[in-house]
Amino acid sequence: MNKPDATEQAQFRAMTEGTAEDWGTIARHMRPFVTELPQRILTHLQILAGDYGGYPVDRLEHCLQTATRAHRDGRDEEYVVCALLHDMGDTLGPSNHADVAATILEPYVSEENHWIVKHHGIFQGYYFFHYLGLDRNGRDAFKNDPSYQACVDFCHLYDQNSFDPAFKSESLEFFTPMVERVFAAPKKSIYAAAM
Repeated sequence: MNKPDATEQAQFRAMTEGTAEDWGTIARHMRPFVTELPQRILTHLQILAGDYGGYPVDRLEHCLQTATRAHRDGRDEEYVVCALLHDMGDTLGPSNHADVAATILEPYVSEENHWIVKHHGIFQGYYFFHYLGLDRNGRDAFKNDPSYQACVDFCHLYDQNSFDPAFKSESLEFFTPMVERVFAAPKKSIYAAAM
């Protein structure tokens, strides 16, 4: 996709002054920006490389292991991408990393996959919260949600066991086409029609 001329800009100083021509200009600039989203996500994910945070593997390797396990287990591409990106919020939101990842994924994935990513932090706590003086059964507050068991399964099968230095993960490059396809177009967004 050809990028629009960088000097082409809307002419308003406040949105109340905007015209159809202004918003056409902005839309032309938005399309290539949205198209480049998968690469920005992958670049951000690479920030996790080398950041161990005390874990046996760095945060990128943990994400690769989680996605590799899901892929090898036959999960669909969208699920695998969610597994890859589930902890991408660690750098920007260490206190709410699951929310950061879930917000980025939400327009592009199913409600259940979004729910899993959004809630995996508290569900993952089942494996260690009691060592920190927290309630390991905090996830039980969500027992009546239809995606409860799916999140339990995600954490048990793919997340909690992906800290193995001897595990042979697929590379980030292996997952790149999957990320590109999942982020090709939003499934739901106020802007979906304009893209």
